[in-house]
Amino acid sequence: MAENILEIENLSKMYKLGEINTGSLSTDIQRWFSKITNKPDAYEKLIEVNDRETKGESKYVWSLKDVNFNVKQGEVFGIIGKNGAGKSTLLKLLSKITKPTQGSIKVGGRIASLLEVGTGFHPDLSGRDNIYLNGAILGMRKHEITAKLDEIVDFSGIERYIDTPVKRYSSGMFVRLAFAVAAHLEPDILILDEVLAVGDAEFQKKCLAKMEDVSKKHGRTVLFVSHNIAAVKQLCTKAMLLENGMVKHVGSVESTLEIYQETDKDHENGIRNIAAANEKGYFTSWKITGQSVQDEHSCITGEAVNFVFSFNCVSRITVCQVFIRIMYDDDRILLIANSKDYSNNYFDLEPGNYSMNFKATLPIKTGKYGVQVALVSQYVAVDAWESNTKLTVLDNFNVSGLHVNEGILNIRTGFNYQPSNSFV
Repeated sequence: MAENILEIENLSKMYKLGEINTGSLSTDIQRWFSKITNKPDAYEKLIEVNDRETKGESKYVWSLKDVNFNVKQGEVFGIIGKNGAGKSTLLKLLSKITKPTQGSIKVGGRIASLLEVGTGFHPDLSGRDNIYLNGAILGMRKHEITAKLDEIVDFSGIERYIDTPVKRYSSGMFVRLAFAVAAHLEPDILILDEVLAVGDAEFQKKCLAKMEDVSKKHGRTVLFVSHNIAAVKQLCTKAMLLENGMVKHVGSVESTLEIYQETDKDHENGIRNIAAANEKGYFTSWKITGQSVQDEHSCITGEAVNFVFSFNCVSRITVCQVFIRIMYDDDRILLIANSKDYSNNYFDLEPGNYSMNFKATLPIKTGKYGVQVALVSQYVAVDAWESNTKLTVLDNFNVSGLHVNEGILNIRTGFNYQPSNSFV
């Protein structure tokens, strides 16, 4: 395989909606006979592209179709695309959870996968026992796992609960232990699917640092699926964009993200920056109101404004809180606000349309800023959304020849002057 540790050729996966295989033994035999006699498979004409936004005529869809790409050893390869693009199906094929309909997968090493919270864990076993179980699945010997045990427990930060059955773990504890196991048991290829969608900011930072360490210091390969644009940009060395089960682009991270942000516009004017944990609801738009507002997305620095986010609740959501972030330099956080800080309470939502309102004063320099908003239910992200429309901050005064707005903050301060009998 030369320098490639992973080679994917014409990989395709077909599903029949609502049923397993084709649903007919005679059809399966016909397909098998066509394959061994090198005849065209007439059955394939019935299979449609997996486009979730249009209603098809056939029960058969390509979850993946003719996917081709290579990954080099030590590369951090990002896989992006909107929900339903085929990312999770691809990772399940690479992890040998399911078999491809067509194509080949050539792997030059041992694979460890973290596809979703709790995958590969037995709920009745303790965290410690599950570490040994996962190591055994990876083909490691007991003494090899024992040598890594303390490091895994320390990284996960759940030492107090390590001998508790994992069915009593929260989703955050689950993902902490699962990531620690996957990253420390020395696989040749580490596959991660939305690992940063669960867990607090501190642990997400540790995950990013560990993935960089695994790749750069130990030369291991990482396949990273995420809607977190900042994380993909920071971590990955190459990226692939999937659309409707097919490869739309493979190349540099910058070029791939540029195409993704141009084509993957969800709802009115934004993209899903982090995949929604479910389909309970989603943000659709935002605007600002207030006396200093120039238009719906512009305001004067230092003046009070009201951020209004439109949210469509599909089914009941409980124990909610909303976060907003103002970003600069594309992926750097300038400030953050939390709805719980205003009311000191969580809230519940019934199905319907809502306006989420934040009152704020922005003492920041003039320029354009990214706007992100997330709704969290029971500490799990329901939706995290980043607007394609930037917030424009303007100044209401100008002094010719004087740079009055060079810093990040443009705060209002108290000032007075008075006569003095002496100078210092």
